[in-house]
Amino acid sequence: MFDIKWIRENAEAFDKALVTRGAEASSERLIALDDERIAHVQKLQEAQQRRNSASKEIGKAKGAGDEEKAQALMAEVAELKSFVQTGEAKGKELQEALNEALAALPNIPLEGVPVGEDEEDNILLHSWGDVPSFDFEPKEHYDLGEALGGMDFETAAKLSGSRFVVLRSKLARLERAIGQFMLDLHVNEHGYEEVCVPTLVRSEAMFGTAQLPKFAEDSFHTDDDRWLIPTSEVPLTNLVRESILDADVLPLRFSALSQCFRSEAGSAGRDTRGMLRQHQFSKVEMVSVTDEDNSVAEQERMLGCAEKVLQLLKIPYRVMTLCTGDMGFGARRTFDIEAWLPGQHAYREISSVSTCGDFQARRMNARYRVTGEKAVKYVHTLNGSGVAVGRCLIAVMENYQTEDGSIVIPEVLRPYMGGLEVISTK
Repeated sequence: MFDIKWIRENAEAFDKALVTRGAEASSERLIALDDERIAHVQKLQEAQQRRNSASKEIGKAKGAGDEEKAQALMAEVAELKSFVQTGEAKGKELQEALNEALAALPNIPLEGVPVGEDEEDNILLHSWGDVPSFDFEPKEHYDLGEALGGMDFETAAKLSGSRFVVLRSKLARLERAIGQFMLDLHVNEHGYEEVCVPTLVRSEAMFGTAQLPKFAEDSFHTDDDRWLIPTSEVPLTNLVRESILDADVLPLRFSALSQCFRSEAGSAGRDTRGMLRQHQFSKVEMVSVTDEDNSVAEQERMLGCAEKVLQLLKIPYRVMTLCTGDMGFGARRTFDIEAWLPGQHAYREISSVSTCGDFQARRMNARYRVTGEKAVKYVHTLNGSGVAVGRCLIAVMENYQTEDGSIVIPEVLRPYMGGLEVISTK
């Protein structure tokens, strides 16, 4: 969300940035809305001032015995009172119209973000690890999982419909091990505070992180006006909503392992087999809250934390800088980490790391104050997958598969698996 004063002062740059995001230039429309609101507020203030002065004149007229004037003034006051009452309602409507227009606009990119339309225009930042070679044709994760008897899509469909899975036995434990390993890494080595968050949140929380109103159809909504979280970014970031933090406590760094829920409304026909695109999945999330001067550096740090997961698992990956047309609605810059999946012979996204500037903070009214200063500023917020657990399970299975369909357990996960080294087909 944006500050209309800033838009007035930077109208041309604002419009150019919006166009790179695939949105229309909007400064003229927004300023016109604000002009209308300001003019109405001025009329209200003038009416209130006149009502106050006319009220005082009534007493003077009566004291002077001028009943005719007193009656005229009383009629004027009554009319002004009615105008003010209806005018206050209209003022709220004008403010809400401006807020809705501002809330519908995507964040503007940082300088240097590549301009483009879609994923074809993303730019390779760097890559890590060697793509493995096999003496056999590697299988996709669902073929491996079903052959092992630990990945059951048919039963899941009976329970819940498509895009769900039942994991059993050692594969269920492997997914749990991956999530626990990642959470321990971020808490013990990367300095994040572990947080256990609700998976149901109010609409205000979804609005704060910009899931609402634009992406309502992408999430699951309950009958009592709550939302199943599409990512724990929502509750973690909203931990600082409607607060003024002391600058000395920044940065705040939170991490959570949670279940996430997405309707996948816009993905009909995409990745219909397997676990790549599920309605329910687990993910380790990282959220940082910083001052305005350190958010760019914090994003680089967060990216390194997510990369460390795959480095320790020895899974090849590449990092892409997303172009303006492929970034998320609330992001100013996003790095995607794509893990190599031998079964698909392709890199697939496993983590997104984004800085949002003060875009979310304005929606949440989350601010900070430097000690000794009166002024408050909006915090900057960042989020990143550290990483998606289900997709990491896929990457482990496909990169560590053997010719007979067994899965070798990466060394860093073996302590979480009770020392198990191989999930065997035997």
